[in-house]
Amino acid sequence: MAVDNALVLGGGGIAGIAWMTGLLAGLADAGQDVTGADLVIGTSAGSVVAAQLGSGLPLDDLYARQADPALQSPEIPVSFDMEQFGAQYDASTTGTMSAQDLLRAAGAFAVAATTVPEAARWDVIAGRLPSHEWPQRPIRIVAVDCESGATEVFDADSGVRLVDAVAASCAVPGIWPPVTIGGRRYMDGGARSVDNADLAEGAARIIVVSPFGMETQISTPMPLPDVVARLRDTGAHVTVIEPDEASRAAFGANPLDPATRQPAAEAGRAQGQAGLPQGS
Repeated sequence: MAVDNALVLGGGGIAGIAWMTGLLAGLADAGQDVTGADLVIGTSAGSVVAAQLGSGLPLDDLYARQADPALQSPEIPVSFDMEQFGAQYDASTTGTMSAQDLLRAAGAFAVAATTVPEAARWDVIAGRLPSHEWPQRPIRIVAVDCESGATEVFDADSGVRLVDAVAASCAVPGIWPPVTIGGRRYMDGGARSVDNADLAEGAARIIVVSPFGMETQISTPMPLPDVVARLRDTGAHVTVIEPDEASRAAFGANPLDPATRQPAAEAGRAQGQAGLPQGS
């Protein structure tokens, strides 16, 4: 299938889900709805938003599920310090020689970590999704095989349940349990790249919505600035949308804190209502 327009939704925790949902609703308010892209690629938080977009619920309803505390789904609170996590993650992968080795080391770190039970985490992901059926529209959800380090891109033809695919893509190493699918263990696709924008290669126009932005503290084998440069070299028109100052403040110190949902959603909607970045 030829892809003219691709929408890439990156990782960013609970705050990122809320912010992206608000941003997309705000853009629609401004007459710049980008959710009708030919292809939607979701990683971690972005996989949740991609699945929600395909549920059939209007953007206003999806926004309300983030901004209205009475409509928010249950979450498991967890302490998370970006700087401390980055140092711990980097220490677990010290000495690796290639991107594949790095991902295998991250996978070993994920499997060895003490986390909540896999079933408890599955229930959380299921509660986030208005529909547990794969959308009719093309979406791709990115995860990484913990043992091999191979990239796994799930879609409606993968024979994998939507909740399993999203749970795998959201399985932050060391924070949440890897997800078992077909006897394999899978972790967050953000271990490969926080946004995985390279998977949109071939599209003429690519919009990357990146909660952690171009200068994230999370080190991966495929940093977003490098990927964007390569995509532009192929002739693609690439727009990157990052949180503005108010949105970053709404994220706070812990983007996995459920309390960030309302302020991040509201900040995202206000940012979106200002329209796409100039030149987009």
